[in-house]
Amino acid sequence: MIKFNQAPIVGTEEKYIAEVLASRKVCGDGPLTKKCNEWIENRTGVAKSLLTTSCSTALDMAAILSDIQPGDEVILPSFTFVSTANAFVLRGANLVFVDIRPDTQNINEQLIEDAITDKTKVIAPVHYAGVGCEMDTIMDIAKRHNLTVVEDAAQGVMSTYKGRALGSIGDYGCYSFHETKNYSMGEGGALLIRDASNIEKAEIIREKGTNRSVFLRGQVDKYTWVDMGSSYLPSEINAAYLWAQLEVAEEINKNRRASWYAYEEMLKPLAEQGKIELPYIPEECEHNAHMFYIKVADITERDALIKYLKENGASAVFHYVPLHTAPAGAKFGRFHGEDKYTTNTYERLLRLPLYYQLERSDLEKVCELITEFYKK
Repeated sequence: MIKFNQAPIVGTEEKYIAEVLASRKVCGDGPLTKKCNEWIENRTGVAKSLLTTSCSTALDMAAILSDIQPGDEVILPSFTFVSTANAFVLRGANLVFVDIRPDTQNINEQLIEDAITDKTKVIAPVHYAGVGCEMDTIMDIAKRHNLTVVEDAAQGVMSTYKGRALGSIGDYGCYSFHETKNYSMGEGGALLIRDASNIEKAEIIREKGTNRSVFLRGQVDKYTWVDMGSSYLPSEINAAYLWAQLEVAEEINKNRRASWYAYEEMLKPLAEQGKIELPYIPEECEHNAHMFYIKVADITERDALIKYLKENGASAVFHYVPLHTAPAGAKFGRFHGEDKYTTNTYERLLRLPLYYQLERSDLEKVCELITEFYKK
């Protein structure tokens, strides 16, 4: 069976993990955690990166830092993972879902302003498949309405919008290093902080509400509980696994992009025949080949193609069930405007196998099977 996903392994993970075990310091914020944070800061230009236990907890921290209070409203797409919504729901916010664009599957920036009320506090764009949202428009709206922007850049490590790293443009950015992402620590993530004035509060939240970070820097003679927070630090063992990949991030990116463009080339004839739609990358965006998907005619065709691929030894999967159609989505939010593309995209989109060191023969087999399906 051709796997849909496989966690990246570059060969130096065991070496770094062994170093951590030998040091007997396996808790958070050790030397390799610091190296990972510095890599992110250097790559993105943000004032601070803080590794977290997941992108979900990075989003949780961003919601606290955004001072979300019960009754506040957050504007976001419905076509996203539940973590984008949960972070704000846990703070008592009401969700306002707006439709997505049919080309990038990202939030439709032209629909955001109409969804703003006097209760709106945050805009949470999600960079689907590592392709940037129209951030200039979103940031302009946020500035004019005095709103915070929290980028869900879970899929966006190494992607850019107009030369700027995804996750670095809004007030806060959230990365994922889950097993399914381009760079992995098993379970993990990172909070990116654009403005230095927000660093100390973020460190307090991440360190269980204590000022331990400033204590370790020698800025105070003892540390104590000063605000709300929780334990968001990943183990140094997780950081060791991640650091091995960040050292060769360019190689991983190049390998994934080669597979992505091979898919595009091989499936182009079907797109030209009108059988499928291929991903669209705006000119101002540099993507990281996080995902290759196709869009088919409808849900019946999508399910039949998934079944055909599985029967012939290849895995392929659909993606997000729109949040506003879920029980919790109806409970905690509302859809503003018309659902013109969100549900339609869910019913038509199919993700193909893509991971670091995907065998060319496996990729070709997937394309051959899809071509055969449409010939039949």
